[in-house]
Amino acid sequence: LLGGRGGDGCPVITFPDYPAFSEIPEKEFQNVLTYLTSIPSLRDAGIGFILVIDRRQDKWTSVKASILRIAASFPGNLQLVLVLRPTGVFHRALSDIAFRFNRDEFKMKVPIIMLGSVSELQGYIDKTQLTEDLGGTLDYCHNRWLSRRTAIEGFAQKVKETAQILQSFGTELAETELPNDVQSTSSLLATHTEKKNKMKEDIRLAVEQGDDILGSITKPVTENPEYKLNQDQLDNQTTVERLLAQLHETESAFDEFWIKHQLKLEQCLRLRNFEQNFREVKAALDTASERLSAFTDVGNSFSHVEHILKDLANFEEKSCEIIAKARMLASEGDDFIQSNHYAVDSIIPKCSELHHLCDAFATETEQRRNLLNKSLELHGLLEKSMKWCDEGIYLLASQPVDKCQSQDGAESALQEIEKFLDTGAGNKIKELNKIYREYAHILNEDLKEHVQKVYQKQESMEEMFQKRQVSLKKLAAKQTRPVQPVAPRPEAFVKSPGTSPCNSNQKSDGTAPSKVTVVKQSRGLNGGCFATVLGRREGLPYLSFFVSRHVINELIETERAYVEELLCVLEGYAAEMDNPLMAHLISPELQNKKDILFGNMEEIYHFHNRIFLRELENYIEYPELVGRCFLDQMEDFQIYEKYCQNKPRSESLWRQFSDSVFFQECQRKLDHKLSLDSYLLKPVQRITKYQLLLKEMLKYSKNCEGAEDLQEALTSILGILKAVNDSMHQIAITGYDGNLNELGKLLMQGSFNVWIDHKKGHSKVKDLARFKPMQRHLFLHEKAVLFCKKREENGEGYEKAPSYSYKHSLNMAAVGITENVKGDAKKFEIWYNAREEVYIIQAPTPEVKATWVNEIRKVLTSQLQACR
Repeated sequence: LLGGRGGDGCPVITFPDYPAFSEIPEKEFQNVLTYLTSIPSLRDAGIGFILVIDRRQDKWTSVKASILRIAASFPGNLQLVLVLRPTGVFHRALSDIAFRFNRDEFKMKVPIIMLGSVSELQGYIDKTQLTEDLGGTLDYCHNRWLSRRTAIEGFAQKVKETAQILQSFGTELAETELPNDVQSTSSLLATHTEKKNKMKEDIRLAVEQGDDILGSITKPVTENPEYKLNQDQLDNQTTVERLLAQLHETESAFDEFWIKHQLKLEQCLRLRNFEQNFREVKAALDTASERLSAFTDVGNSFSHVEHILKDLANFEEKSCEIIAKARMLASEGDDFIQSNHYAVDSIIPKCSELHHLCDAFATETEQRRNLLNKSLELHGLLEKSMKWCDEGIYLLASQPVDKCQSQDGAESALQEIEKFLDTGAGNKIKELNKIYREYAHILNEDLKEHVQKVYQKQESMEEMFQKRQVSLKKLAAKQTRPVQPVAPRPEAFVKSPGTSPCNSNQKSDGTAPSKVTVVKQSRGLNGGCFATVLGRREGLPYLSFFVSRHVINELIETERAYVEELLCVLEGYAAEMDNPLMAHLISPELQNKKDILFGNMEEIYHFHNRIFLRELENYIEYPELVGRCFLDQMEDFQIYEKYCQNKPRSESLWRQFSDSVFFQECQRKLDHKLSLDSYLLKPVQRITKYQLLLKEMLKYSKNCEGAEDLQEALTSILGILKAVNDSMHQIAITGYDGNLNELGKLLMQGSFNVWIDHKKGHSKVKDLARFKPMQRHLFLHEKAVLFCKKREENGEGYEKAPSYSYKHSLNMAAVGITENVKGDAKKFEIWYNAREEVYIIQAPTPEVKATWVNEIRKVLTSQLQACR
């Protein structure tokens, strides 16, 4: 197919002179003809083809066979058949004759013209439409034609395959179900994007291929503008341009579909991230709300409320990040809604819930703050009233009796009282019912009782002032006989208002001292002060009252400080271990170890804050009842045994994690100079403090009211200290296979020299045993006595505490005792199984020996009674 055209535009097909034409297989020959007739446009092919059969070098017999074969196999419309007959004289003449007689054999419905030369051929086809071998000027290279046709066909196939692949990929994308989690959605988006990019790269390469083919077709024109492309070249150009346009259309359609698909996947990914963040934020908000709901305590003093307010402020500051994250997430959800996200029905409820939770948290926080501010206001008013009452009592106690005997002195004292009472306008509680109405929403039973006591104290103090005013007015109204002045010795015990125990800014129940009796002036008063009569109680001398009052003030002040320190540790450390905002600072090994680290400190705090401190404050005016206060709460002090038993585990855990970032951060926030271990030791230090204070009070209260209760309380506290100390030693026992709790209560423990005499042993062993004592630490239980070896540790601090290696034990049911050993008052014997084994025990002192012998005797006696 040269690319030339006849006069009316019909395509020209040339059959060149080819000697082996007859050898071409029929199927291949038909394929070639079919292919050649399919290349021209439908319009040109419809006009018909001109066949040029070049047989100038052939024989007539071959020409005849070729024409018959072509006539039988040509698949298209024929307009004209031009045959260049053989040039030999014989074959030329033969062809003329044979053709004339055999015309009907060719079975063609178009004329077949036999031509003798190419000049005759140019009479039918213009020379510009013929190649050089046919005498024409048409540019044609068969190899170039084959290469170009192969490239065009390959490009057409590439375009078709690309369209099919894009369609399949589009179907795959459209049928893909959206995942339900962030990871799967992100992975799917990445996978689809990677496939899309590969598709785009394939399309780019196909376009480059088409552009290269198009460039090769138009290259002659590019190099020589005067060059004219033949019709087939123009058709090829049109075909390639059409394929490129088809490729671009397919790519454009896919791009449009991909944009929608990508948008949906990105929306899905953002939705999954939103849902995941929603779950996390909601959990954090629920935790924060739960912690906020724990702020129910309205405080029991001004300083306590201030501490709670500070904790609330710290908590609110920590929660700001959660609230900000929640509001940002809600804003993100609102943006989804505004942008018409496909899952808007799922997003709207979550946004509403976030807004509601944030608003509810802010409202609840504000309400808690308002309640605490009202509580702070009420406690401030109560403490002002208490301070005013204390100053009033001090004023009454400090007015000298001798100066009040004169008219001027009485009037001066009256003026002092009136001046002081004028200060009550801004300090005292005016109407109790008004307080109840104004602070009704914070008044719990304890606080209401406290308000009542303060008001009663205020009324009692005012009543005392009224009585004093009556007495002073009587003295001012009459001229009294001068009194011989005597140095007021008791006044030396009255402190200034700034240091008086009554004047301290401490919490008190406000009850008036019922046993205080105001005594009228007489000559026998020896110029004393009213503090004498105010301090005189039934059975409680003046000096004892003030010393005891000082001690109980110290007891209450240190008790308040102790309670505040416990609260500080529980809120600043223990509660922070459950704070999700601090969770990232806690190592996994430390998580869920709060109970080990702090033991039952919370139980200790509640006992002292809610019970013991309140009771002590009730007895601030009655030192003689402090012993009874201790005795009433003695059972509760048993909780210290539990705390001390847990102490080794707590110390071991602290040593492992003392350098934890979490503890350092908590210490920084609390502004503590000491680390946590110092505060974990506070309960142990506190339980030892009580016996010192009780001893101090007992020292000045002998033969006074309440002395017996003080002595009993001291004995009980010392018993608890002993039990605590014994427990600390018992938990240091190692190597015992059984359960120590099954041995009954630990009664005694201590270190002794021990000799063992075995009845059945070798005589030499027995002799050696008598001269070489063993150092043993004995633990006496109700059911057994344990022999252990004491081992000192080499560390420092807690690590230096001893441990006890278990050696053996004796069942108390089979034990006998010999109380005295000849030659040593510090020795006694414990024998076993009818003296088969005898343990000679030497105590450090005779007193220790007596204590142990008595305790063992009690155990054996109780066993005997139980058997009977």
